[in-house]
Amino acid sequence: MILYDYILSPSCYKVRLMAALIGAPLELRPVDFHPGKEHLGEDLLALNPAGSIPILVDGDLILSESAAMLAYLAGQYAPDWLGEETATSRAMVQQWLAFAHRLTAALGGARLVEMLHGQGDLEALQTAGIAALRELEAALFKRRLDGGTWLVGESITIADVACFPYVALAPDGSISLDPYPSIRLWMRALRGQAGFVEMPGIHRRHELAPDPLTPAEGA
Repeated sequence: MILYDYILSPSCYKVRLMAALIGAPLELRPVDFHPGKEHLGEDLLALNPAGSIPILVDGDLILSESAAMLAYLAGQYAPDWLGEETATSRAMVQQWLAFAHRLTAALGGARLVEMLHGQGDLEALQTAGIAALRELEAALFKRRLDGGTWLVGESITIADVACFPYVALAPDGSISLDPYPSIRLWMRALRGQAGFVEMPGIHRRHELAPDPLTPAEGA
């Protein structure tokens, strides 16, 4: 499998991360996204007319949506990562994959404006990003009350991988993660997974750092 990749792209990173976590073979082809705009060149437009990356090629199969790539990798190498084999579990995984698109639009949009001087209303993007983070925090807090760690079920799934990168990089768009202890615990759990790989701005878990606690828990 070949992944057309940009090191600073969270969408590309989630595919690299998924492959690393499940031990799937992946050949990386670096793309000069910025400033070279190689993704808009003739060769890559032939693979993906939308002019976006990542692009995953496996034989005759060409995928241009990161959520589809996560599902394909899991289906091929680690079916348990698709969630439990119930209608409810699979539907919830799909719902979080859709939610990940909101994170990309809001948090990713704010990051693009701040880091790469992209076009967009930074304040509006930050507002949308904060709203999404509050929604995610509430869901993860409820999971914690029920004794769970992950977004769906008792084990990590592609839903967690899909949502993780843009959340972890929210500070790049000047959005602090300090108000969200459940999110930070969830990220800590994911960063502690065997096979975890880094990207610029996202690092492995520091074992000496204390777990984030809510004020009530820390009292």
